[in-house]
Amino acid sequence: MNTEALTRVAAEARGLAIDAVHACSSGHLGLPLGCADMGAVLFGESLRFNPAAPKWLNRDRFILSAGHGSMFIYSWLHLSGYNVSIQDVADFRKLHSITPGHPEFDETEGVEATTGPLGQGVGNAVGYALSGKRAAAKFNTADHTIIDNHVVALAGDGCLQEGVAQEAIAFAGHSQLDNLILIYDSNDVTLDAMADVSQGWDAAKYFESLNWDAVTIDGHDLAAVKAALDTAKSSDNGKPTVIIAKTEIGRGIPEVAGTAKGHGEGGANFAESARKGLGLPEETFFVSEETKAYFAAQNEGRVAEFTEWEATFAAWSAANPALAEELEAGVSNIVPTDLSAQIPAFADDYADATRGSGGVVINAVAKAMPNLITGSADLYGSTKNYLKEGGDYSAATPEGRNIWFGIREHAMGAICNGIAYDGLFRASGATFLVFADYLRPAIRIAGLAKLPVTYVFTHDSVGVGEDGPTHQPVETVSGLRVIPNVDVIRPADQEEVAGAWISSMERNDGPTVLSLSRQKVLSLNGYASVETRRDGVGKGAYILKKEEGALECIILATGSEVEHAVNAAKELGAGARVVSVPCMERFDRQTAEYREEVLPSSCTKRVAIEAGVSALWYKYVGLEGSVVGIDRFGMSAPGNVVMDELGINAASVVSALS
Repeated sequence: MNTEALTRVAAEARGLAIDAVHACSSGHLGLPLGCADMGAVLFGESLRFNPAAPKWLNRDRFILSAGHGSMFIYSWLHLSGYNVSIQDVADFRKLHSITPGHPEFDETEGVEATTGPLGQGVGNAVGYALSGKRAAAKFNTADHTIIDNHVVALAGDGCLQEGVAQEAIAFAGHSQLDNLILIYDSNDVTLDAMADVSQGWDAAKYFESLNWDAVTIDGHDLAAVKAALDTAKSSDNGKPTVIIAKTEIGRGIPEVAGTAKGHGEGGANFAESARKGLGLPEETFFVSEETKAYFAAQNEGRVAEFTEWEATFAAWSAANPALAEELEAGVSNIVPTDLSAQIPAFADDYADATRGSGGVVINAVAKAMPNLITGSADLYGSTKNYLKEGGDYSAATPEGRNIWFGIREHAMGAICNGIAYDGLFRASGATFLVFADYLRPAIRIAGLAKLPVTYVFTHDSVGVGEDGPTHQPVETVSGLRVIPNVDVIRPADQEEVAGAWISSMERNDGPTVLSLSRQKVLSLNGYASVETRRDGVGKGAYILKKEEGALECIILATGSEVEHAVNAAKELGAGARVVSVPCMERFDRQTAEYREEVLPSSCTKRVAIEAGVSALWYKYVGLEGSVVGIDRFGMSAPGNVVMDELGINAASVVSALS
């Protein structure tokens, strides 16, 4: 280890952070300064990566969970040779720069995750580690090891106080993810005050009780950092490792170092004196020739390691063509062009809840797409998304496709995001719809980061019945619909369920929510063909029952309420059209011509029906139309009784159009 070089590059990384935050008068200096020595060891010595191949399959993944300290990763990406220029560093937090306030996936080379809110990155790292374990079990052979990388996450007190992180930590320990290393930047400070105001714990004992190895070091001791990382990377004892690094927040700016004031941008006010104290010249955004030469030399070794791996990968591919094809399908998000044909049509008399048909469909999809994995927050028996031939994921069977998350909805969301970031497998997770708010921050980030995660949310309306209003998600579907770039699909019958899964698998630029019923729904075979219903889901809305005379009114419906719409249309006569609207977001992306074909502007006599809040439907029915919905909490009684009591029936639709 070149201690002299690492000491110098740590000082220059601190300088870059100070200058960037000073230039925009915004940002968080505490972590970039306090963790600079660990950054030097990580990016200078310990991490396996190749800046010229940022998506190298067998690279180590580094996740900055404490994303507010983004100048940490931007500095090190620049210094270590990624496509982040010194101008990009200087453009920190400026409009349209690739160095925004919090790191964003697919915007900046080397950024592995849009961690966003505190704690998410810990869950993302666990997802990456799970993906790596499964990939190693699935693709490595006795003759060739193509995957043996590690996942390193950097988190602080703020991350670890968040419930999502603690859920993920428990899951990782139980799952024996010994390819995971968590560096805990333990600086005894939170944003408002010293950490002891809000926490008092023995971190090592906490982690050890959850099946982690724990080591406490001086985070400014280069040799100690290197030794801890080396030990963690060589461990295969079935325990993830936490490195509890005692650091000084804001190190390098004596005026604020070690205090809560060191957390934010206040230290940048002392930029000139800090630069001098660090032994840096007056020149801002300074990187010495010696530092450039150091990383150039290090990268020569990294390129050699990468080239050696490429040869191994080529030999593996030649020896295992079927596995190579499967891996490529995952990496390239390849979906079978005949996926619909691989989902058998349901019988004409099929009648079940859409959660039930969802169980049939996901198993058919899983046979066609071996990269699909699924999990549940302790509700497989209710959500019906268990892959019957997939096996269970565990430390003993990491090739399993069913993940038992336990009652950890938020961690499930963040872990699924981590799997999706890694890009080898298609992740899905399930729970009751009313619990979606437990993982809403992770869903929001999936939308922002364009992650193709599928959420299977069942028990989607007051049809849940006797469990009562606490479990009847009247507002939840609309709450998810307003998150940008999230497709929410409420299928009306079994063939729409098939269409929903097809649409989700074909979508590579964002997540999809499948909102499925607990109560049985009738098959719509008598109104539209299998192909029409499956394709109709892909379009978001379609004409399920066309008027048999002059168009007089349009009934829009979704999910289990579609059967009320068709029953109302029978009573209203030949002029009634029924439009099934399984997915508002997909319909809104269609051409103006298609939307006009389905909802002709000439017909303003419209009503929509959904067993949920009514507000979003007015964009389709207009001010002259009406909505049969539920703008109140539900009640405890059998589901059909609650539906009738709250007016979710054909009679209400007829009344609204009379």
